[in-house]
Amino acid sequence: MTTTAAELLEVVWGRASTAPTSASQLRVLHILEHQDGINLRTLAECLASTPPSTSRLCDRLQAAGFVERVVAAEDRREVRLHLSGRGRAFLADLRARREQELRKVLADMPAAKRVALLDGLEAFCAAAGTQIHRGTPESGSRTA
Repeated sequence: MTTTAAELLEVVWGRASTAPTSASQLRVLHILEHQDGINLRTLAECLASTPPSTSRLCDRLQAAGFVERVVAAEDRREVRLHLSGRGRAFLADLRARREQELRKVLADMPAAKRVALLDGLEAFCAAAGTQIHRGTPESGSRTA
């Protein structure tokens, strides 16, 4: 069921194009939104990638105006990465378009099922938030 739900969500969200960003670039934007000012090495670790590959991703995002690089005041060899105003606006617009597509699907659901979905999603968000802040996924958990 989780695989089906994830695939359907991708189809619904696919109606709200992420252009001009790729999936990898979008992931960078989400990370920077939540970890503003991280350095390239930390971003590469978050992506499970190499610093050169991550740097190229950031080059393209910077060229598009979505990311800003700032030399760290405490160590001029270190560069801090920030989501630009344009990057924040892009994510806000993408979320609004995705939400609009989800609302269309939810409108076709019976009210009682929407309430049950809300309860489940609140529990899911709480559990996911705990794992993200802890930094490790739960092992041995049962999937539905």
